[in-house]
Amino acid sequence: MSERSNKRGFASRPGDAESWIKASDAPPRRVDEGAAFTARLTIDVTPALRGRIKVAAFHRGVTVADMLRELLAREFPADTGERS
Repeated sequence: MSERSNKRGFASRPGDAESWIKASDAPPRRVDEGAAFTARLTIDVTPALRGRIKVAAFHRGVTVADMLRELLAREFPADTGERS
């Protein structure tokens, strides 16, 4: 009854505390200044469109999120002073 299970839990820490602490020092994936301030965008799409988006991203060798970020940045560039 006093014996602990060898099975690791879902959120168990690694044995070496130093490597666990230093793991958070990994550099951020994106380096542009806008990446520091992100928000989740949720949209409803049909399953067929979702499939086409995933296939297109796979063929381009990028993630769906990265592909859509690029598309949105291209369609909605930073304010250039023009108003429609």
